[in-house]
Amino acid sequence: MTDGRLPFLVHGTLLPGEADHDRFLRGRTRDERPAVPPGALLCEGPGHPYAVDGPDTVHGTLVTAAPGAHGELLRLLDDLERYRGPDHPRNLYDRLVRSAHPRCGRPTAPRRAGTAAPRMGRTRPGRPGPLPDGPVRAWVHLAAAPVVRSLRTGGTPVPGGDGLSRRPPPARRTP
Repeated sequence: MTDGRLPFLVHGTLLPGEADHDRFLRGRTRDERPAVPPGALLCEGPGHPYAVDGPDTVHGTLVTAAPGAHGELLRLLDDLERYRGPDHPRNLYDRLVRSAHPRCGRPTAPRRAGTAAPRMGRTRPGRPGPLPDGPVRAWVHLAAAPVVRSLRTGGTPVPGGDGLSRRPPPARRTP
């Protein structure tokens, strides 16, 4: 697989159930699986957590584009992450090729009410798609150099690299 057609490792607001998942990924993916990129650290930053190079992992989702959707998905994610090109001084994130390790567990594709949970080892639409035995090369957006410099002075690592763990549990609704 050439670098141009690699899957994406997404985190944060692009995870299933989060604010940007449906807006950017719905209908454009063939497969979504839990994964972690080793050598990445999640840090609290201005507005939201940022993934940076570091001695930890970040909980994310390995996303394979649907047939014919890779180019569109690449452009959408680059726009969202404010990636303008290699070494561009106005990048908020850099898009890099990194190793991602698929994790065992349930697929992260969202379920519709009243449907059964997808089984592991199958892609979202039900086509066979076993988990790879080892790491997969994937596009990952990591904080660009200017953001990393600011995080060194004011960023706090997110324990365990799970950005969703920093939110309080939903409050109980009153009748």
